[in-house]
Amino acid sequence: MGVQLRSFLTTGLVAAALVSLAACSGYRPAPAAFHEAISQPYTLDAGDSVRVTVFDQVDLTNSYAVDQSGYISFPLVGAVPARGRTVQQMESAIAAKLRQGFLRDPDVSVQVDQYRPVFIMGEVGSAGQYAYVPGMTVQTAIASAGGFSARANQANADITRHINGRVMTGRVLISDPIMPGDTIYVRERLF
Repeated sequence: MGVQLRSFLTTGLVAAALVSLAACSGYRPAPAAFHEAISQPYTLDAGDSVRVTVFDQVDLTNSYAVDQSGYISFPLVGAVPARGRTVQQMESAIAAKLRQGFLRDPDVSVQVDQYRPVFIMGEVGSAGQYAYVPGMTVQTAIASAGGFSARANQANADITRHINGRVMTGRVLISDPIMPGDTIYVRERLF
C-alpha cells in the first residue's frame, strides 16, 4: 500500500471516529434557566385544571380546564386568559371581569386542581403520559413509568421543558425535580 493511500485511509478513519464520537456526545447540560424555573411561581398552561372559588357564589365555584388556546371558560364573563399566569394573577383577572356589571365586590380564590401531565420516553418499562405530582423528581417519574429498562442509563436523563415561551432541552441527574409538562427521555447506556 502506498504512503499516500495509507495516510488517506488513516485520516478517513480518524475523521469517521470523530464524527461518530461527536454524534454520541450530544451532552447538553441543563441551562441555568432549568433550575431557576423550579424556584419561580408556577404558571398555568394548557392541560392544567384550576379550582375557582367565588365566595357566596355557589354557581360560579367549580373546576375549570385550561384549554389548548390557554383560556378557561368562566360563567358570566366568558374566556379568561390563563396561559403564563400564576394563580394569583388569575384571581385578579376573574375578580376584575366579575366587577364589570356582575358582582359588586367578588372574593375569588384560585388553586391548581390538576397539573398538566409529564411525558416519559426512552428506556423505561412503559413509556407514556403520566400525572404530575408536586415534588416529583426524575427518579419518581421514571418509577411511575415502570422503572428503568435493562439497557437504561440510570445516572441522568434528558428533559425538554417550556421556559418563558422557549423550548429547552438539557441533561439532569435523576434526583433533580421536574415540572408539569416536562418530557423526560431516558437514554440507553453505552455498555
